[in-house]
Amino acid sequence: MDAPTTPETGMTWHAYVDESKAADYLLAATRVDPGREAGARRVLRALVPPRQSRLHMRHEPDRRRREILTAVGSLEVVTTLYRARARPGTTQISRRRACLARLVTDLAGACDRLVLESDETQDARDRRDLVALTREAGCRDTLRYEHLRASQELLLAVPDVVAWSYARGGEWRRRVTSHVEVVEVADA
Repeated sequence: MDAPTTPETGMTWHAYVDESKAADYLLAATRVDPGREAGARRVLRALVPPRQSRLHMRHEPDRRRREILTAVGSLEVVTTLYRARARPGTTQISRRRACLARLVTDLAGACDRLVLESDETQDARDRRDLVALTREAGCRDTLRYEHLRASQELLLAVPDVVAWSYARGGEWRRRVTSHVEVVEVADA
């Protein structure tokens, strides 16, 4: 990952995380300069249709997906995809933990807020893992983390869009490839 502080504010980054479980396990982490969050949220809020509380690529028509990808591409954010390939003997849980371990190591000292999209089936396990992982990475006292629903935090749409597009392949992957770094993670 880049330098530990953002050039605009001298502050550390905030990171927003979502996943894709299509074939390989993808953990998408979008880093945002805290001074740019309000502007990014305005762009995303303008994309949320009436009577919806969030953006989500799965149920959008292709024309709308392209519009969303163009808007997300215009944001001044950095997204890293942590990919753990599906291999015999590995579980989704072990692949997620391996991706989280690499993410925390990369964020240590460079990020002070980590927001993961909430999933009731894994939030408690994440909290247990993050206690150990932040301690191992030396950022236990400096990296706050929380689980929020996408309807509670608009910036969670960015890693959702990137992970969905990359996992989908073809045109969708090509549209995000220039905006992301892919990190291969060894399975735990």
